[in-house]
Amino acid sequence: MRLLIIGALEGQLSQASKMAMDGGAKVAHAATIDVALATLRSGKGADLLLVDVMVDIPALIAALEAERIHIPVVACGTETNAAAAVNAIRAGAKEYIPLPPDAELIAAVIAAVARENSDLLYRDPAMAKVVKLADQIAGSDASVLITGESGTGKEVMAKYLHARSKRASRPFISINCAAIPEHLLESELFGHEKGAFTGAVARRIGKFEEANGGTLLLDEISEMDFRLQAKLLRAIQERVIDRVGGTRPVPVNIRILATSNRDLALEVKEGRFREDLLFRLNVVNLKLPPLRQRPGDIVALAEHFVARYSAANGLTQRVLSQAARDELLKAPWQGNVRELENTLHRAVLLSEGNVIEPEAIRMPDGTGLAEAVASHSLASQAAQAAEAVSRSMVGRTVADVERDLILDTLSHCLGNRTHAANILGISIRTLRNKLNQYADEGANIPAPGEPRISAA
Repeated sequence: MRLLIIGALEGQLSQASKMAMDGGAKVAHAATIDVALATLRSGKGADLLLVDVMVDIPALIAALEAERIHIPVVACGTETNAAAAVNAIRAGAKEYIPLPPDAELIAAVIAAVARENSDLLYRDPAMAKVVKLADQIAGSDASVLITGESGTGKEVMAKYLHARSKRASRPFISINCAAIPEHLLESELFGHEKGAFTGAVARRIGKFEEANGGTLLLDEISEMDFRLQAKLLRAIQERVIDRVGGTRPVPVNIRILATSNRDLALEVKEGRFREDLLFRLNVVNLKLPPLRQRPGDIVALAEHFVARYSAANGLTQRVLSQAARDELLKAPWQGNVRELENTLHRAVLLSEGNVIEPEAIRMPDGTGLAEAVASHSLASQAAQAAEAVSRSMVGRTVADVERDLILDTLSHCLGNRTHAANILGISIRTLRNKLNQYADEGANIPAPGEPRISAA
């Protein structure tokens, strides 16, 4: 665990932090936000920021977001700094630690951050098979491709692998390839030299160098530009990178993990992903099943989220009623674990008592879970019906399909030619010509006011 202390708290926090981690924490100090940012840019990253509440924490968090540096922030201060503590939490700090520091409290916060980064909760046999494979290959340096629908927990699985690897004491660095504009992603990955492009005001160490000795997660790699994939392939093959604007290659020693919610084999066929890069990444494939295929995990995850968000919101511990559990098991969870988590967070807030009933489990628009399930069922039925209609047309000529469409529409309009022509989007003259043709072919043509009689 790497801690970076920001502000005038070094003397008070450093020793307590080291005691909290039994000497296992690497503690660095930065007197100001600018010094902290320079430290983070240099590749000397951190897993947690402990920040004096007297520091401008909103400005710090804004600066981190601007530079796409994702690190949890914990505010620290005396009890007399209550207003500053509230502002820090509102700005995005995860926790507040009162001073003088208590080693046990700091240890609890650090442990919570560590658990949040590597917890993998499962009960279902389908997920157990994937975890067993993950345990088998975690200790190797093999590249791993983690696939599955959005929200299934691919990044959590990546952190699980890192925590059980021989690189666990080294950095785990993640970069979301879909969240960074194409023209900035190269700099984010490989870093840049001062003046390499407009806005490059200082040297910036990229994710490859920051992860040196540890693990680099390339999240949603299928979104990466095809041109940049060639540079990534070279970096993986040769274990060297070139900073943007740099003059010499930089060696790196990292393990590569990658995630995708797309079928990369299909992406290769469509010409959007390099086949040689897929081979390099896909030494082992961990395919995470969607939540609807692992029902044994739903209640276990739901109880976990209820406990987490009860504590996070300062509420008495909530529990799920049996009726609520039954409703959760009926839902399709198209957004998978992420959707389940958000739903249970809302349920904790909306519950009128300590027992969460089905009425408290609602969708973002306020729709009840039962209504959402019914709506999804109707939508599925409509989609299946549409698919059945489409399949029924396969093997038929366009003329046959057109004839049935025209005659069925005319029957629906009880033989009214004008209404039928308007629905079909053709002129009344064209309709009459078509009906004369069908009559000559022996078809039954509805007279005005009469439905069509199908031939036996």
